[in-house]
Amino acid sequence: MSGDETSRYVRLRVEMVVEVDDVEKLTGAALARIAEDEQMPAEERAHAEAAVKEDGAEALAYLVDPFDLVSEVPGTELTQASWSSEAIDYDPDAPDWDPDEDDGDEDGDAV
Repeated sequence: MSGDETSRYVRLRVEMVVEVDDVEKLTGAALARIAEDEQMPAEERAHAEAAVKEDGAEALAYLVDPFDLVSEVPGTELTQASWSSEAIDYDPDAPDWDPDEDDGDEDGDAV
C-alpha cells in the first residue's frame, strides 16, 4: 500500500471510566439487548446471559457498541473494532491517574 492508501485509516483510541450506580438496571438492560438479538445462536445467548449476570463490566460491554460512536460521522465507515471492559479500582486523586497522559503522540495528532 502506498502512503496515500494507508493514511485513509485512522486508529481511534477511546478510554473511559464509567461509574455504575445501579448494577441491576445495567444488567437488566444488557439482558434485554441480548434477548432482542435474533441473530445470536442459543448457545452464545446462554453464555452471554451468564456472563452479564455475573459481571457488571460484561453487562456494560454488551451495551456499548463502537459502531454507535462513529455511525453518524460523515465521510467515515467503521472498518474494524474491538472493545473490552473490566472492573477497576478508581481513585481520581491517585498520582498514577492522569487523564491527559496520552494527549499526544509523536506527530501531535491528538485532539
